[in-house]
Amino acid sequence: MKKINLAILAMFAGILYANAQAPADTGTYKNRKLQLEEVNIVSSYYHQDGDHAAVTGGIGSQRLTDLSNSIQVTLSKYDVHDRKHTWNLELGIDHYTSASSDNIDPKTISSASSADTRFYPSVSWEMENKNGRTLGAGVSFSHEFDYQSVGANLLFAQKTRNKMGEFSLKLQTYQDNLKLVYPIELRTNSNGGSGEGEDYATAGRKTYSGTVSWSQIVNSRFQLMLLMDVIYQSGYLGLPFHRVYFNDNSVHVEKLPDSRLKIPLGIRANYFLGDKIVLRGYYRYYHDNWQINAHTVSLETSVKLSPFYSLTPFYRYNHQQGTKYFAAYQAHSSADEYYTSNYDLSTFDSHFFGAGIRIIPPHGVFGMQHFNMLELRYGHYNQSNGLQANSISLNLKFK
Repeated sequence: MKKINLAILAMFAGILYANAQAPADTGTYKNRKLQLEEVNIVSSYYHQDGDHAAVTGGIGSQRLTDLSNSIQVTLSKYDVHDRKHTWNLELGIDHYTSASSDNIDPKTISSASSADTRFYPSVSWEMENKNGRTLGAGVSFSHEFDYQSVGANLLFAQKTRNKMGEFSLKLQTYQDNLKLVYPIELRTNSNGGSGEGEDYATAGRKTYSGTVSWSQIVNSRFQLMLLMDVIYQSGYLGLPFHRVYFNDNSVHVEKLPDSRLKIPLGIRANYFLGDKIVLRGYYRYYHDNWQINAHTVSLETSVKLSPFYSLTPFYRYNHQQGTKYFAAYQAHSSADEYYTSNYDLSTFDSHFFGAGIRIIPPHGVFGMQHFNMLELRYGHYNQSNGLQANSISLNLKFK
């Protein structure tokens, strides 16, 4: 991970140096040359533990640690028709270690499956004209040992004449390819092998989604947004290394339907309570045709301790009614058409709470002019089934 961090920082240093050499934009003149708007660097650490690992059939350690680093660069320019073009370039690298994944082949000690690295670059473009209309498109890629995904999206947005409201529509697709890495005792010559050099069979997964939103500035203190998603998935929707133990002591690979329709509905509101306090609320209702229903409520408060320092405590509650395809260890029977012991698909309540501190000094963080913002956040997560997790993230913004 040290090499990853140094590579990201080296990329950033080069970009920042190039930006420092460019002349500043003054007056009302709109720069026709491509210029750097901002750079965001985010690093996070996540650790969880529990005793309901899906790899071992709903029992066993869920211990997992994830280290994540990403860098996002935003560039912009105006064309001869005064349309603003914005490019977002992002590179992310995650590395995780997992006790449960190591049990795909429990006969080994610290097998290759106990850790993996995910690499996910993306690029997007948006163009906004003087009438508040925005068109955009983007592509993304994600790769790890047993999973590869290619994504694409299109965006349309239109502001109202008074610029107080905006309608947006975003269409996305992800085309995924999975290596079928089965538990060691369930492998055959046709679906993989026990050696690291084996050629695994593959399966596809396709995701199509549409997001419709309406945002409205109600008045100088109150902002509101309504959101609706429609998400359709088809293909191999389970994971091949998730074991399921039946009540006759037999073991099987998780089996789920080959299609899924998800419909989340959400409302987001921001209220400015004076000059020092901002209240941010969010509610989401989720339903899919696997008969999972969920309600999520979150509240975040931004409190200005001074003009340059803010404290941001937050809390999120989620209740999920699980799918009928879920059953615990050795609770499934041979009469079940579909079966899983993945507790992410079960009924549970969860709580996520914590706080962050944001620093935005007028002359830059630590007196560095281009170092615009530093934010540090900590969160604690727990589920009613015993899963516990802690996360800490650091966000640095340069402008």
